Amino acid sequence: MAINVFVILRILIGVMFIVSGFEKLISPYQNFLYVVQGYELFPAFLENVAAYVMPWVGLFLGAFLLLSLWVKWALRAALVLTGMFIFIVAQAIIRGLPIIECGCFGDFISVPLYGVLIFDAGIFFVIDSLMRKEGRTSVFSLDRYLENEG
Repeated sequence: MAINVFVILRILIGVMFIVSGFEKLISPYQNFLYVVQGYELFPAFLENVAAYVMPWVGLFLGAFLLLSLWVKWALRAALVLTGMFIFIVAQAIIRGLPIIECGCFGDFISVPLYGVLIFDAGIFFVIDSLMRKEGRTSVFSLDRYLENEG
């Protein structure tokens, strides 16, 4: 059986979302809130909502991609989320905000804004490719297993 690059990429992106979400969940809530506030994009109540909700979104989205559960919708959500990240980081760079690192992976990995912008753009195009080849992306998926059981 040949190695399916699309499955490997899906799994890697899923793991990336899981690690990012998990790190934010095990750290004090205020750490990620501080990161969100640094982008100066949302009113205070939305900053709080984002700091509470986004780690869970990343964790569950990563799990769905890892397992290939509801892969069609998980890929679309990952594309939208990555597009939002690109916008948020780009506006911070354009506005010259004094943000040293993105806060994407908390204390696990330190990434400067320009680096994360390039990285997220690459991830965006990979996710887009996975969506275009959804059949090959869904090989060895929980979706296919559940379809066959039903």
